[in-house]
Amino acid sequence: MRLFVSEGAPGSLPVLAAAGRVRGRAELLISTVGPEECVVPFLTQPKVPVLQLDSGNYLFSTTAICRYFFLLSGWEQDDLTNQWLEWEATELQPTLSAALYYLVVQGKKGEDVLGPLRRALTHIDHSLSRQNCPFLAGETESLADIVLWGVLYPLLQDPAYLPEELGALRSWFQTLSTQEPCQRAAETVLKQQGVLALRPYLQKQSQPSLPEEKAVSNEPEEEELATLSEEEIAMAVTAWEKGLGSLPSFRPQQNPVLPVAGERNVLITSALPYVNNVPHLGNIIGCVLSADVFARYSRLRQWNTLYLCGTDEYGTATETKAMEEGLTPQEICDKYHNIHADIYRWFNISFDIFGRTTTPQQTKITQDIFHRLLARGFVLQDSVEQLRCERCARFLADRFVEGICPFCGYEEARGDQCDKCGKLINAIELKKPQCKVCRSCPVVKSSQHLFLDLPKLEKRLEEWLGKTLPGSDWTPNARFIIRSWLRDGLKPRCITRDLKWGTPVPLKGFEDKVFYVWFDATIGYLSITANYTDQWERWWKNPEQVDLYQFMAKDNVPFHGLVFPCSALGAEDNYTLVKHLIATEYLNYEDGKFSKSRGVGVFGDMAQDTGIPADIWRFYLLYIRPEGQDSAFSWTDMLLKNNSELLNNLGNFINRAGMFVSKFFGGSVPEMVLTPDDQRLLAHITLELRHYHQLLEKVRIPGCLTQYPHHIFDSGNQYIQVNEPWKRIKGTEADRQRAGTVTGLAVNIAALLSIMLQPFMPTVSATIQTQLQLPLPACSVLLTKFLCTLPAGHQIGMVTPLFQKLENDQIESLRQRFGGGQLEESLELKVKVSHKPAVVETVKTVGPQQIQMLMDEVTKQGSIVRELKAQKADKNQVAAEVAKLLDLKKQLALAEGKPLETPKGKKKK
Repeated sequence: MRLFVSEGAPGSLPVLAAAGRVRGRAELLISTVGPEECVVPFLTQPKVPVLQLDSGNYLFSTTAICRYFFLLSGWEQDDLTNQWLEWEATELQPTLSAALYYLVVQGKKGEDVLGPLRRALTHIDHSLSRQNCPFLAGETESLADIVLWGVLYPLLQDPAYLPEELGALRSWFQTLSTQEPCQRAAETVLKQQGVLALRPYLQKQSQPSLPEEKAVSNEPEEEELATLSEEEIAMAVTAWEKGLGSLPSFRPQQNPVLPVAGERNVLITSALPYVNNVPHLGNIIGCVLSADVFARYSRLRQWNTLYLCGTDEYGTATETKAMEEGLTPQEICDKYHNIHADIYRWFNISFDIFGRTTTPQQTKITQDIFHRLLARGFVLQDSVEQLRCERCARFLADRFVEGICPFCGYEEARGDQCDKCGKLINAIELKKPQCKVCRSCPVVKSSQHLFLDLPKLEKRLEEWLGKTLPGSDWTPNARFIIRSWLRDGLKPRCITRDLKWGTPVPLKGFEDKVFYVWFDATIGYLSITANYTDQWERWWKNPEQVDLYQFMAKDNVPFHGLVFPCSALGAEDNYTLVKHLIATEYLNYEDGKFSKSRGVGVFGDMAQDTGIPADIWRFYLLYIRPEGQDSAFSWTDMLLKNNSELLNNLGNFINRAGMFVSKFFGGSVPEMVLTPDDQRLLAHITLELRHYHQLLEKVRIPGCLTQYPHHIFDSGNQYIQVNEPWKRIKGTEADRQRAGTVTGLAVNIAALLSIMLQPFMPTVSATIQTQLQLPLPACSVLLTKFLCTLPAGHQIGMVTPLFQKLENDQIESLRQRFGGGQLEESLELKVKVSHKPAVVETVKTVGPQQIQMLMDEVTKQGSIVRELKAQKADKNQVAAEVAKLLDLKKQLALAEGKPLETPKGKKKK
């Protein structure tokens, strides 16, 4: 191969840095040519960089050349890297080209240069901060890092253009800039002249089309507004003017929800959480919260949606927990099922049904699938060498054994899977195994068991995957995990266990065994639906009309993407199989892992005791959702996101828009006379709304949350700031009319945001809609166009602040409390009813500042309740606000050290 580069050609930087990847793997000759030299014979204009392949073909796209070098080095493509490369080409390059042109050719400096680029640099910084990883696509350098570093280096190598406040970006840039391949590339291309080395190249380029005025303009998002066509603007105005008339008729919720022929039917599942423990924040974001966002979004799209989950109650883990707590397995299941349900209820998870797997329907459906597999020759019998504890006189199920992982050496691997490397393990493969009950060393003995013949089903699985994966939204990690299993070849997998707590095996000679939980747990989705409606087969035996989305952490991918599909395909009963498998990576806690026993991390039953509302938890967890790689919860980052993104930006805009209506126009939305600039803003918001839909349809949750609601309220804030309605209202008649238009448009943007936020922050969404008195039809549907839902004359309600500031001392106290300093909280209080006349709760001493803050919150919440009662608002809404008030009073009483008495019933007259 031969690589042609040129001094002063920006594209030569990333390809030279990437060329270091193939050193020692392929023969590569690097030639430096003049900028006027034509090295590609069929191109009429000079072009560098160029890679001439051994076949005689040419690559002359910078990204294509870098990708080729990375592929030669053994790198596997991933979705997150491709997203970054697409963003670099469509978003970064236009603004960067303008910035370089202004600096090198036109001699501009400072904000004139940095202005067009600031938003893109901030996006990179926020992404690196949110993911808490050193590189764009994870822990190791990727193709995206090299391409972005190469295009940014000429500008950012000057510290004046690398903003100090963008710490994550600075660290990333400096890390890459100190690597030897990057240093050599910079020396070759820039020749110690810095960005001025690009002048001969840039002087031959046409001036970038990005408007020069953007850097100093007050108009919101001018570069995007300028690209909108007249047709797009006209369509946006038409949709706006139709307003509420564009909305479909209100559709009451079905009960039960069933598929409808001719409509889009969406079936959503969250991985069933083990009943034997309390979910931590990572468990919550990994499945139930992520799925809830998509379920709420699906309902806003008027798709026929059923969202289900439940506790996974059979198996070794339950028996283990029962032994630890001195209860029966059924008592453990009842206790923890209630704990799970309470946690998800507090987090506002909108299940249509939250069931459990210890039901007759689970037994019936599991045994039916087993019989069908057995009859078709997909079940084998074989003897299995198992570990038996002679001291306990029992065969040890996988979770009763731990030892050293035979693959990675992790010392606390379970008998079925290693939590560190993720490999599945046969318990007898463990090194130095121990019985978890008595800590003695078990012995190996034989027992007869049943196996699912996965090799015999492998061809069917591959055919199904071949039809399903193209065009589907399987996450890259899910595709990779299933591909790895298939690459290694499927092996028969044991589906029975020597346990008592589980689904009985309906086969002679196996009456003393139960099905292994990984075989029948995924069947729990079917049985939970069957307990919800006797027409469950309309969902689960209807692949032609039902789109199945399944949400989970990556450790559950083999069971949902391989084991259950094999079982269903082998049963030959037209089962609905997963179409979109959405898997997250792992969420860590600060600098380590969650641990209930060590008191490290926030668990679901503790979040509600922090005084931080559920919607703030939802927002932050979704913001840092580990979509492409592991991420970490950070108290400091949570404070910053709440105080900056929510309080100062979103909350500020919503409050200003509503207050202007109340203060200047008596609470009545004023007449709006749209100028051409207003009409372009309508089209711009419609475009942002379309991007929002595109991301959520692909279940790109953090990208959607961090970009498109933000872009819209940012545009709204700029719109208000530029037009200054608080000044115009005091001016001429024309000024007052302009103030009315700006106020009316702003409050309609707030109404749109209330609907867009509903999947993420449902309580905040409902609060905004109540304050604005948004008509009910507009609250339940989100179209792809921006409508006027609050027309002139519409009367809004009382506007109050949406968010409270998180204080440093408050967050520091929580950090210490959940950093290992607190004792494991007693769960008994959550399931036992106290018969004492009073319950006294103790809390750590809090300062007068926190007590005053609570008193202020009680006062504010009391005003909200009184206002709602005066307006004769909906009873459920009043009840919800009263519950918040009572909770605040409880927190205040605890902070003041007062005992809490149990509520007394009303006296009968």
